[in-house]
Amino acid sequence: MHDRRAALAVIAGAASLALTLSACGSGQNSEGSSKGGTIGIAMPTQSSERWITDGKSVVQDLQDQGYKSKLVYGNNDPKTQVSQIENLIKQGVDALIIAAIDNKSLNGVLQQAADAHIPVISYDRLILGTKNVDYYVSFDNDQVGRLQALYIIDKLGLEHGKGPFNIELFAGSPDDNNTKYFFDGAMHLLQPYLDNKQLVVRSGQTALNQVTTLRWDGSTAQKRMNGILATSYRTRKIDAVLSPYDGISIGILSALKSDGYGSGSKPLPVITGQDAELPSVKSIIAGQQSQTIYKDVRQLAQAASTMVVDILNNKPPQVNSRYGYNNGVKTVPAYLLQPTSVDKTNYNLVLVLSGFYTAAELK
Repeated sequence: MHDRRAALAVIAGAASLALTLSACGSGQNSEGSSKGGTIGIAMPTQSSERWITDGKSVVQDLQDQGYKSKLVYGNNDPKTQVSQIENLIKQGVDALIIAAIDNKSLNGVLQQAADAHIPVISYDRLILGTKNVDYYVSFDNDQVGRLQALYIIDKLGLEHGKGPFNIELFAGSPDDNNTKYFFDGAMHLLQPYLDNKQLVVRSGQTALNQVTTLRWDGSTAQKRMNGILATSYRTRKIDAVLSPYDGISIGILSALKSDGYGSGSKPLPVITGQDAELPSVKSIIAGQQSQTIYKDVRQLAQAASTMVVDILNNKPPQVNSRYGYNNGVKTVPAYLLQPTSVDKTNYNLVLVLSGFYTAAELK
């Protein structure tokens, strides 16, 4: 740890003893004791419940370790997030944990962080195009896509030669580095079945740049699915949809139901998802969305908070992937957690018994 950073941490710790907890402007909170310093946390949006959980969890974990935090949400606006991070730097935070909205928009502001000797942890979404990212914490993003693909393969019986089946492909936001990992992981397993015609994409939209969904927005996915249904499935039905995220899945479901799926002779297709968001888990229980990928963001928050505390105490953080994530300028050492596939058969075991949801919340 730099001497300056150590001094700042001590000064911040002493100063905090005279402060009460307070709100610090729109979407920004200071919480916890600051005997160990203050950590700036920049999250992308409050429109997704998972990011609200992430933010609260990181704040709590840091507080438990004696650190104060300043939490901001960027409302899915890259310019807002840059401005928020600039303000955190000006306020003299000791480290930054950032879940980027646009992973290529932060080069300038992270140079400011580097000039102030503020370490940066890229949270869940790898920040691209800058040398000023110290570590990355996330889930095994390639495995997320593989688990989604494996679910489709299993439910359609593709390994047993069944088919042909119609499938449509959706991917996440083009400005999120995870999007490519999710999609490539899934397509690594689905491509052989596209090649041998057991799977058919009737829209013809199979390239990543044809299937992305800006800002992971469910209504954007719904509009795209409406268009696909109108042009490619007037007399045919969809058997599966690769969806990378629960919010997108809900939008896809809305389009399908409007087209008569889920009733009569048009059963809903197999639909994947990610993040185990409450509306989607309820949808899975009701037999609509088929599957989601559970990523215990409480564990992700803990990994990030432990990493930043180690950095500020001059201890080498734990990493388990030193060479897998290159941001275009440098290879960023990473700590990766493992995701879990969840459907109607195991949601109680995975989500309720772990305490992620209560049984009452799922009713």
